[in-house]
Amino acid sequence: MNTLLQVSGLDASIGSTRILNGVNLTVGASEAVALLGRYGSGKTATLRAIAGILPVDAGSIVFGGRNITGLSPDARARAGLSYVPQGRDIFPLLTVEENLRLSLVVHQRTGAPAENSLGRVYDLFPALRSLLRRKGGSLSVGQQQQLALARAVLTDPLFVVLDEPAEGINERQDTRRKNSVEEGFRIDYSAQIFRAIKVLKEEDRLAILLVDQDIDFCRDIADRFYVLDRGSVVAGGPIAELTDDVVAEYMQI
Repeated sequence: MNTLLQVSGLDASIGSTRILNGVNLTVGASEAVALLGRYGSGKTATLRAIAGILPVDAGSIVFGGRNITGLSPDARARAGLSYVPQGRDIFPLLTVEENLRLSLVVHQRTGAPAENSLGRVYDLFPALRSLLRRKGGSLSVGQQQQLALARAVLTDPLFVVLDEPAEGINERQDTRRKNSVEEGFRIDYSAQIFRAIKVLKEEDRLAILLVDQDIDFCRDIADRFYVLDRGSVVAGGPIAELTDDVVAEYMQI
């Protein structure tokens, strides 16, 4: 396996409370890895540390052969590491198109490559084509999540870190409106999001580190898995080893 990300002995704290204890994990180029565990086990903290948002007390993060442990989040993004946090984190006062084009400007992508990248995300998330003039803050939860994912893949990163990509979508569904009139049916935005992530995996163009509570989806898309408990890795291996017994022991309350 050609290792893209190597996390070694990672410790991190919030205040005086240690939340990560010697976390070790690897992600190969073009590999999808699921990071699992109960609420409060350290999953989001691990992703935030990898993205550079949570400072680390000890350990190292090597990305593409380069030690990025001390780099800022924006420097990691420029190196090809894209992070989609819980809560989506879009710009609510900008339109969908402005949200997307701002990512291109920040990464200095212009001309044909920029337009090609936009076309690719519209193919991945067709619903966005009809929403380009809508303000980000006026979108439904499912639409906002699609926009956040679209921004993440727009600049062709090497690695995407996804924290609960379908979180908050009511019953995995969301209501669509047309001409301000309720049409009385629903679009399953969660299914669209999962389908887009699966397409990204099958394209073999980037690596994915995914946190999600949908075990069936993780089994479907991931090549390997790790389980965290109290800030430490307690299990892991090929996704075929993510048995119901493992789920019952480490993920069920």
